[in-house]
Amino acid sequence: MYIHHAFAIIATVAFGALVAGNSHAEEGVLKVADLSFKSAAPWKEVPPASNMRAGTLEYKVEGVEKPLEAVFYYFGAGQGGDVEANVGRWLGQFQSPPESSREELTVGDKKVTLVHATGVFMDGPMFGAKEPKEGYTLLGAIVPAAEANVFIKLTGPKDVVAKVLEDFKKMVSSPFVK
Repeated sequence: MYIHHAFAIIATVAFGALVAGNSHAEEGVLKVADLSFKSAAPWKEVPPASNMRAGTLEYKVEGVEKPLEAVFYYFGAGQGGDVEANVGRWLGQFQSPPESSREELTVGDKKVTLVHATGVFMDGPMFGAKEPKEGYTLLGAIVPAAEANVFIKLTGPKDVVAKVLEDFKKMVSSPFVK
């Protein structure tokens, strides 16, 4: 009887720890270069689809079947190009010049460049056939790391991306929030 009672207590404590542990699992940290990007639900880290990616976070929008993906790229010291080259490359991923804006998010003494572009996005692999996606938005962020920039790109239907804009800004700025 005593052993059965002790087992029940241990099981209850273990279950409580498991439940408590899962409440913290909703907040994640994705490390890219020397930066730690903090995210909370509905952001969820998933394995990168290719070795070109430094990391991937999915964002499940309620009522939308396919989650959005924020893809992180980091190429190492002196690699990946400067801010202007990358803004131009992102805008060039549209069929014709998109409606776009650029914003500098100042967090402490760091500046994160945010690009917001909407139009006919040419979706597909870097080298290969592209599929035009009408009414798509690209959110891009260029985040300064110690040796080179980290590039973050999220694309999807305009109305869906609009729902995640503030959470995207918060996540891309998170390495510098004290």
